[in-house]
Amino acid sequence: MRIGELAERAGTTTRTLRYYESLGLLPPADRAGNGYRSYDEEHLRLLEQIRVLQDFGFGLEETRPFVECLRAGHPAGDTCAASLEVYRRKLAELDACVDRLQEVRAQVAAQLARAELEAAAAVPGGPAPQCELATTTEGKPTHEHVH
Repeated sequence: MRIGELAERAGTTTRTLRYYESLGLLPPADRAGNGYRSYDEEHLRLLEQIRVLQDFGFGLEETRPFVECLRAGHPAGDTCAASLEVYRRKLAELDACVDRLQEVRAQVAAQLARAELEAAAAVPGGPAPQCELATTTEGKPTHEHVH
């Protein structure tokens, strides 16, 4: 298949494919006699692996071991030692993010609880009085307290 068809089937652009090729993530395509790149199902498989990992938040460089594992002939890109190590690092990174989010959530919950208590204590019978700008029947501004 040509580069446009591969891009369409992979849900990406020809520019992206050329970029991946320049990074060494996508092996160079065979060139036909007319100079056109020719790709096969293996290229599509590599692109699908890259896409899935990127959807999970992996950077392009982190996808390299998975791509290399597939290119080495393994049935799945995540069965090689280097791929497993990337999974372990990413999982540790995600765990740290989850821990930090739980800390932030606890802080926000504590602030909300404090603010609700202060708001309730300040207004025993209803909303606090507010000073609003009102106009008299003559159109002149007056300050009036609303209860």
